[in-house]
Amino acid sequence: MLRPTYPIETERLTLRPFHEDDLGGLYAYQSLPDVARFLYWEPRNLEESRAFLKQKIGASTVEREGDWLVLAVVWRETGALVGEVNLQWRSREHRQGELGYILNPAYHGRGFATEAAAVVLRLGFEGLGLHRVVGRLDARNAASARVLERLGMRREAHLLQNEIVKGEWTDEIVYAMLRHEWESRANG
Repeated sequence: MLRPTYPIETERLTLRPFHEDDLGGLYAYQSLPDVARFLYWEPRNLEESRAFLKQKIGASTVEREGDWLVLAVVWRETGALVGEVNLQWRSREHRQGELGYILNPAYHGRGFATEAAAVVLRLGFEGLGLHRVVGRLDARNAASARVLERLGMRREAHLLQNEIVKGEWTDEIVYAMLRHEWESRANG
């Protein structure tokens, strides 16, 4: 089980559970075609974002395999919700997890995704005792791939046309990091 102590502070960011006041910031990026482009969902209207916010509010603890930890990423300097980071407990037996992140494009290029995702890796390895964490992405999403590479994750697979997303065949790239690799980076 993973129940972090909140808020989690990094150099510039605060990571915390989502709350009702986050609707405006959440909708600001969920409604953008550029954000939804490489994801499974289409841009969301306000009511769809409100429904997803309710799910996110309850995702602050990982208790069992399959659960997602979903944290709001807030830039402390401005108090703005800049996005979210996620950690899924994929397999208890094999000690596997998956990380993810979505940032408002208005905040791209500042290293916020890397800074927040590094916390998720730490929570996965230290908090859940995971052996392996993966990051999966649409192969066309070069910016997301760069984030995973900056985290020190290794590109393991390029799956050709393995899913139909929004009516078209898409390639998927899988990055991964093993616990000992993370420990080497954290201690190095």
